[in-house]
Amino acid sequence: MKVLVIGGGAREHALCRALSLDPGVRELHCAPGNAGIAAVARLHAVDVLDGPAVAELAAGLGADLVVVGPEAPLVAGVADAVRARGIDCFGPGAEAARLEGSKAFAKDVMAEAGVPTARAYVCTTPGEADTALDAFGPPYVVKDDGLAAGKGVVVTEDLEAARAHARACTAAGQVVVEEFLDGPEVSLFAVTDGESVVPLSPAQDFKRAYDGDAGPNTGGMGAYTPLPWADPKLVDEVVETVLQPTVDEMRRRGTPFAGLLYAGLALTSRGVRVVEFNARFGDPETQAVLARLRTPLAGLLQAAAQGRLAAFPPLVWSDDAAVTVVLAARDYPAKPRTGDVITGLDAVEAEDAPDAYVLHAGTKLDDSGHIVSAGGRVLCVTAVGADLAAARDRAYEAIRRIGLDGAHYRGDIAARAAEAAAD
Repeated sequence: MKVLVIGGGAREHALCRALSLDPGVRELHCAPGNAGIAAVARLHAVDVLDGPAVAELAAGLGADLVVVGPEAPLVAGVADAVRARGIDCFGPGAEAARLEGSKAFAKDVMAEAGVPTARAYVCTTPGEADTALDAFGPPYVVKDDGLAAGKGVVVTEDLEAARAHARACTAAGQVVVEEFLDGPEVSLFAVTDGESVVPLSPAQDFKRAYDGDAGPNTGGMGAYTPLPWADPKLVDEVVETVLQPTVDEMRRRGTPFAGLLYAGLALTSRGVRVVEFNARFGDPETQAVLARLRTPLAGLLQAAAQGRLAAFPPLVWSDDAAVTVVLAARDYPAKPRTGDVITGLDAVEAEDAPDAYVLHAGTKLDDSGHIVSAGGRVLCVTAVGADLAAARDRAYEAIRRIGLDGAHYRGDIAARAAEAAAD
């Protein structure tokens, strides 16, 4: 089939890499893509928020399947526009994508579906937010209601910092104030056609900027899978209590969710609780998860787009572990510097492939043909190994070969899990 991927980050590079390895894909396109994706797909310029433009591009290419990567195009209705042209599209329509586009909406869906989640107040004024903060006490959890590129959540012991974020949110609309959930967090992706749910391998990501979970929230600084410390029954439990009820509730409302449903979970002392839903593959977890998937990706995504998941064969996974480490630009996540030349990519390809490889996030070619930084999270290294320790070693050996002035990365991705697995 001919496949068009929409987006230009490391998630889309991971998707394109997996699709390029699928023997069922004879032609691969990406819009707008990035400097790394150009090695595996033909790139096209398009406004990813312009549904008719994306649909026109897909039709012009004769695409059999469009895969929408980022959340903003989904919330903007790009998948609806593509489907209106009679083209299969992997990704929920605008109404269903509100599961990510509005945290207040997601809370309402979870309440109706009986999905366990944190207690929360939806506030529209600073006064309401203050009352909610007082009711829950520290640590305070304050969330933008809308999309915030993974950086709209403040978790703090500082009441004034929490109030400031709440004021900023209510000035633009509404804010969600939640109780703090204890316990480790887990990301679980599920492919769904609006009825059937097919879970992928659970992963854990690292949101804080620096080692030891210090610093501000980011879009994600690394991830790993599988989770050797997790209950083997976790995936089945989450499908039964979270994912399937949510998919059923969305269908009951007349807005079926077909695409990738991402449940961010907290494994609390009181059981599994949903932290948030996303309406697309997560970044950087996707990079690690797809490194272990052996089932051809295009067929899985097309089956979801066509409503055929119930008959799809069980997924096949590698026994290897996978670790992804993100390389971020100077001053990320505050005001990242861009335009710096990246070196060492050829060395990774020569010395570390195929067990470790680079996926581009914020990169582009400059006028001289050099690959330069073009975003906060610039690239990531994904590595596989017989266990987490081996995958970690390969990822960090590879990322140390890369040069980018002022760049930083966390040195503790999957460290605790690898140590625990070795005990």
